[in-house]
Amino acid sequence: MNNAAMTRDNTVRPLRSTDLERVIAIDSAHVGEPRRHFFEKRLAQAKRHPEDFVHIGVVRAGALVGFAFARILRGEFGREQAIATLDAVGVEHDSREHGVGRALMDGITKIMREKKVQSLQSQAEWTNHVLLRFFDASGFGLAPRLVLERSVITPLAESIEDE
Repeated sequence: MNNAAMTRDNTVRPLRSTDLERVIAIDSAHVGEPRRHFFEKRLAQAKRHPEDFVHIGVVRAGALVGFAFARILRGEFGREQAIATLDAVGVEHDSREHGVGRALMDGITKIMREKKVQSLQSQAEWTNHVLLRFFDASGFGLAPRLVLERSVITPLAESIEDE
């Protein structure tokens, strides 16, 4: 995305390194703690491999009010088509319900189409109703797969013996 795109009063543009502190502040207000290392690492990876990452922001009245980070995956799990994962998205509290989230999703979608990506995926805690409503309004639906998780710290109740 070379040029900034306008949507109502929102300007969508690629994130800059100077946006890092604002991204951390917006995200921290949602998750309760700063994830500085995650965002520093993601921006550094995006700089090294721009073909594999998309990171955009929405600016309103000169201030960054929202951001989205996505990663493009090619060939994972035997898939032939490239897919993208939306790894982080955030809108400052005072800018909710002003089209910022829609502008972010429109911007990500436009870039993904240009990069020949056919689907965008994400995950959310099932109790995060605000995020789930956003995903629903953005056209996401349940994927036809189940994510499984297991602790590697807690031993299994029964030991598995070699046959």
